[in-house]
Order: sequence, then C-alpha cells, then structure tokens
Amino acid sequence: MTDSEAGAVRAEAPRRARRGGKRERLVEASVRVFHEQGVEKTTLADIARVADVPVGNVYYYFKTKDQLVEAAVQAHHDRLTALTGRLEALPDPADRLKALVGGWVEERETAARFGCPFGTLATELDKRDDGLDLAAAEVMRALIDWVAGQFGALGRPDAQALAVELVAAYQGMSVLTHTLRDPAIMTAQGERLTSWIDGLAHP
Repeated sequence: MTDSEAGAVRAEAPRRARRGGKRERLVEASVRVFHEQGVEKTTLADIARVADVPVGNVYYYFKTKDQLVEAAVQAHHDRLTALTGRLEALPDPADRLKALVGGWVEERETAARFGCPFGTLATELDKRDDGLDLAAAEVMRALIDWVAGQFGALGRPDAQALAVELVAAYQGMSVLTHTLRDPAIMTAQGERLTSWIDGLAHP
C-alpha cells in the first residue's frame, strides 16, 4: 500500500526469487511490474521474466492477467496489515502516525520514478467496472480506518475526517513528486505532516 512497502519488496526481491515458490514469486513480480509499468502495459511474459518463471508455467497458477491483478491487490492488503501491525508496537498513536509518514518519505526516490505503489494501481483499476476496482477501494479504506483509529486514540472526535485528510495528503504529495520527478516534495510535505500530527496530538 505504501512506498516503504515497495522499497522493501525491491530490496528483498533477489532473495525471495531464490527461496520462494513460483506462485509467491509471480505475485511479488506482479506487484513490482504493475507499479513500474501499469496494468495495461504489462504482459504475463513481463511478470514471468521478473519472477524468473517460465512463461508457460504462469498459467498453472494464474489463468489470466486479471487473476494476477487480484493477487497483487491482496498482496498490498496483506502488506498493509503487516505494516500496521508493526506500527502498533509503538506505544503512542501519534508516533505510529509519524512513523507511517516517515516510511512514505523514505521511499521518495521510488515515488519520484513510479508514484505511490498502491495509489497508481487503484487509480488504474478505478477505470474498470469488474470488481477489481472495489477490491482496491477496500485496501484504501483499510488504511483510512487504521489511521482513523490512531486519531481516535488521541481523543480526536473528528478522527475519520483527519484520517481522510492525511491519506489524501499522502496521495497528493506522491502524485506531485512523481509528476515533477522531485523527491524533495515528499520530504517537505512529510515534515509538514509530521508537524501537523504533533499539533493535533499536543494542541
């Protein structure tokens, strides 16, 4: 769901390619290639090449590209669950939110090249009407709900609205960073969001 997740995927890809099963490698490759190229431009051969799987074997696990898209969306959801689980280890909800923002900022170079790993996929799928758009919306909603939970833990009665504002700010700064190819935008906006969270936590 986040740039920090995408960076971890890229860093781990060579090791996972060696040790993971073919299906897992195909899903990992799908997440990466859909992010870098978009769904429409990506072929099963592209994914097979990155996964180091013979293209003929792809059909054993996934009959169509849409099934790989569905698996990629689920992978984003699983990574979001894992990420928020790790953040829950921090005792203070404001620190959890700032750590989330910090993870986004850490992957500013990736955002400049390809945009938000999940936001770009969700935007592309939104142009469709086959159920995959709804699956993508559920992942985005899960992020908003988690963020709202953190603002709620801070005692904010407007937690849901603040959550939408934070996630919208991230998507906006990711789009600008990518469009202008300027990682400094992500850095500056991340600092602004961190200060904003501090102000809400300690009014």
